[in-house]
Amino acid sequence: MLNSVLKDAIKKRDETLSILKGPTFEKIIRQAKSNWVDFSPTKQDVVAAGIDSSFNSTKFQGAELWAVTAVSVKSDSEILVDLHEHGLDSSKELSSLASKMEVNACVESVDITELVLMDGSIHSHFLKRQKPLTTSLVNAITKKNNVVFISKTSNTKKQFEDLGAIAGDIFYYNHATVTPGFSKIHEDSRFEERGEAPIISSVFARLAESLPLIKIELLGSGYADNDFKLILNKILNNSIGGYPYALKLAHNNCKISGKDLTKLASIHGLSNEIGSREVLG
Repeated sequence: MLNSVLKDAIKKRDETLSILKGPTFEKIIRQAKSNWVDFSPTKQDVVAAGIDSSFNSTKFQGAELWAVTAVSVKSDSEILVDLHEHGLDSSKELSSLASKMEVNACVESVDITELVLMDGSIHSHFLKRQKPLTTSLVNAITKKNNVVFISKTSNTKKQFEDLGAIAGDIFYYNHATVTPGFSKIHEDSRFEERGEAPIISSVFARLAESLPLIKIELLGSGYADNDFKLILNKILNNSIGGYPYALKLAHNNCKISGKDLTKLASIHGLSNEIGSREVLG
């Protein structure tokens, strides 16, 4: 089966790619180039913290062993906040618990560091539809206006949909640009229209020539190019390969691997349970 799929894919390669690079592709690329603001950031020395969370679980004959962590860590490896929970039941919504921990880590970090970098998108927290959680997040963000959300990937398709775009916005900016800078500020009002949160403003940005793009999101509207230039200056200081080192440290410190769950299972005497599933990698 697999061999036949691969053979067919080779035959239809150009046809498949033409879906992405169809008649509207060049038009979208021209628009993406027009949207791009060339800007080479200058390092600004600030104390920044990265926040990330992780969760994992494995089942043992109907019971579920799970663990959730979240950390806030500075780029010099100092851990500011270390949150964690684990249990042996199947009643927890782990992604929601991880989101709650991230928000709590953010609340605890805004007063003790100059810049708080949250991994991922603001949207992911609002999609949980938990009013107390979103209220806490909005309050933390607006307290000192020092919270920035950063993603390495993005699936949003808002900026070029009127031109018939098939791929996500980041795909076209990647093909249109290689220079440092950022895209035209995009304001997403979907949560405001539902009465759930203010407008979310975002750009795609590149810290140096030919580095990968990142997506930067801020809560609220009315931002100017200079606001995002200032952010790029701040995150450049401790970035490696175009990505803030504090966020990389946060990911490494909170990740719950399969080996970690195996150790947790062993502590509870569950390692040799008959019929137990292998833990996730």
